Amino acid sequence: MGFYSMAVELTDRPCLVVGGGQVGERKVLNLLEAGARVTLVSPEVTRVLADLALARQLVWWRREYQPGDITGMTLVFAVTGDAGLNTRVAADCHQAGIWVNVADAPEKCTFMVPSVVRRGDLQIAISTAGKSPALARQLRKQLEAEIGPEYGPWVDFLGELRPFLKKVWPHDQKRREELLRRLAGDEILFRLVARGKEDLAKERVKQCLSLPPV
Repeated sequence: MGFYSMAVELTDRPCLVVGGGQVGERKVLNLLEAGARVTLVSPEVTRVLADLALARQLVWWRREYQPGDITGMTLVFAVTGDAGLNTRVAADCHQAGIWVNVADAPEKCTFMVPSVVRRGDLQIAISTAGKSPALARQLRKQLEAEIGPEYGPWVDFLGELRPFLKKVWPHDQKRREELLRRLAGDEILFRLVARGKEDLAKERVKQCLSLPPV
């Protein structure tokens, strides 16, 4: 089974989570963080999920799953403690052409959720195609220790440079790409941004504009 790694835009897109336990709670929180419109189907849920429903941050259908629940959904998570029910949800999704992730059953999934290191808009995803989630978590912890929170502002800073350089050299894409590559590897620039000295960082960028091509 082959999986193609990609990032999905879920802002305001409908997603369904079937199962209100701890696994379902994690899925719901991640979906809400991504801006998705979440519907939860489960007779019982955790206190966190109940509070989210009470605050109208998600829609909670307080009952057992029904086949029509998947209609119109972008993604579906089947994360109940009932393997048979999870299989039925997956089968319904396969027939409807809707992407589904099934807890502890990678062979029934049409997409996987990687273990992710998040630093603002920087996301580093680690996937073992469902073969060893424990290894993925271990590697994530190692990367979290190496890649600190300062990378969040760094990504934002580099992101602001792209439209700026496009104005400077609107017709020279090769030159823009070369300078962006250099700046992304500039340790002094990185440290300035990490310390909140963005004015000095911008001055350094201006100095770099005159760098000769490689």
